Amino acid sequence: MDANDPLEVGPIRLITEPDLSPNNRDNPTHPAGVTFMGQFLDHDITRDAGSRLGRVTPVRRSTNLRSATFDLDSVYGGGPDESPELYEGFRLRIESGGQFEDLLRDDDGNAILGDDRNDENLMLSGLQCAFIMFHNAVLADVSGPTPTAANFEATQQIVRHHYQWIIVHEILPQFVGQGMVDDIVGNGRQVYTPDIARIPLEFQTAAYRFGHSMIRPSYRANLAGDHGDPFFAMVFNPDASGDDPEDLTGRHRAERRFIGWQTFFDFGDGEVKPNKVIDTTMSTPLFQLPMFAIPTARGEDVGPTSLATRNLLRHITWGIPSGQRVADAMGVDRLSARDLSDVGQLGANLDRSTPLFFYVLREADVVAGGLHLGPVGGRIVGEVFVGILEADPTSYLNSTETGGGPWRPTLAQRTGSVGVDFTMVDLLTIAGVDPSSRRQ
Repeated sequence: MDANDPLEVGPIRLITEPDLSPNNRDNPTHPAGVTFMGQFLDHDITRDAGSRLGRVTPVRRSTNLRSATFDLDSVYGGGPDESPELYEGFRLRIESGGQFEDLLRDDDGNAILGDDRNDENLMLSGLQCAFIMFHNAVLADVSGPTPTAANFEATQQIVRHHYQWIIVHEILPQFVGQGMVDDIVGNGRQVYTPDIARIPLEFQTAAYRFGHSMIRPSYRANLAGDHGDPFFAMVFNPDASGDDPEDLTGRHRAERRFIGWQTFFDFGDGEVKPNKVIDTTMSTPLFQLPMFAIPTARGEDVGPTSLATRNLLRHITWGIPSGQRVADAMGVDRLSARDLSDVGQLGANLDRSTPLFFYVLREADVVAGGLHLGPVGGRIVGEVFVGILEADPTSYLNSTETGGGPWRPTLAQRTGSVGVDFTMVDLLTIAGVDPSSRRQ
């Protein structure tokens, strides 16, 4: 699964010369930020309580430490009363990294936030900052100079509804295809029908890990943050060290360590860069994860540093059925043995009993050219997302406008339009982290 990216050519050429990585194709339909929004969404709804890789574990021990709700508890924590360290009054606390915003940090540099995973890499910490600043901007508009508890609650609802709108109307179509979203919303869910919202193991362990295939080996973090020059770096570099390492890991504060969002979302200036396609290769840096990214706080073994290996071992932990069994249960045509001939050569009947994680990636490549998930992976991801929102009585899908119609965005877009749409570039603009606000 290693794309064998030629890391020796450096982070810039891996972006500007895509032909150097023939096994790691660009996806022209995905801006690079979609990957990290996917990770941000995952941290909002799932957190494994500490399962052991490759050790068979009863399903009843599968504990999710997050609410299975798109409620931004990774940002809000328990609110001002339960998480006072995150707040100054009803504003979320934010600090400076020297040039622009940074997360609140303790004396050791550890981020103080609702979910510590949102400081794993610079892009995630940038999104966390953006949502904090988005909340603060909306609160200022709602409340005036002295916010009240009622203003805070109203702000939370506005922020959550616009965030949820972005999930359904911008992010999910890029993950699963617009046709799949339309089918699920219009015709109802077929396979994810729990009495209460919960996260299926097939989603958490396999299907939703498709995003690992979209990660680039390197990124341009910003255009002028490195003493006036762009800051390019590998997403992970095991040899990087110091307070300002030459990679994009989180957990560090330095002047150049901020995100210029025009690389990650399309502001119409020609600067946006693409994701990688969804297929059965992953960028080479992901085969040697930094140690801090491997959870061990609850007694887990360190295990392998290859992200692909870790994903596959989780299938053993939870006894995840093969991709073919899931396809049969969903009434979807299986991939053929020819489609999986490369893993078939490894033996163990892998072309007819394929780990669901690998199957979902290969299905995306075979059925959709890697542009989005296929019918098995897409339906699992799409139905869980929509199902979570439909099960939440406070979500925008269960809300109406004052006049009684379905809820639509109430915040203005960059164009000035209201009630038409709302996207990530609109959210980043209101947060004040857009290129125009930064002037770079």
